[in-house]
Amino acid sequence: MGGGGSTRRVTFEADENENIPVVKGVRLSDSVIDRMKEPSSATGRQPRGSGAVNDEELKRRIAEELALERARRDSEAQKRRLKQEQMYVRDEFGKLLEQERISSNEHLTRAILRERAATEEERLKAQR
Repeated sequence: MGGGGSTRRVTFEADENENIPVVKGVRLSDSVIDRMKEPSSATGRQPRGSGAVNDEELKRRIAEELALERARRDSEAQKRRLKQEQMYVRDEFGKLLEQERISSNEHLTRAILRERAATEEERLKAQR
């Protein structure tokens, strides 16, 4: 349409009831005219202004909403599990650190006792 550099005049008017735009001076092919004659349901489109939503579109929207809700619930559940796991790991690290502290204190106490015993032994040797 209009690609040939034509100087043909095209006018836009309204029908007698002012409802439908009328285009004059445009040549349409037979296939375009045939498609225009087909009912709108054959093309898969709803008539404008009807407000009706076809069943497939409604099913698709419901499925999308359900999927979004399921994803939101899964995300919240994952967050709760993550927090629980973090608390578990924190508790386990706390236990490990406490065990390490106790073990270190025991080793240190043993080393101090050995050192005192060696010092006492050297003092007794020096007295003899």
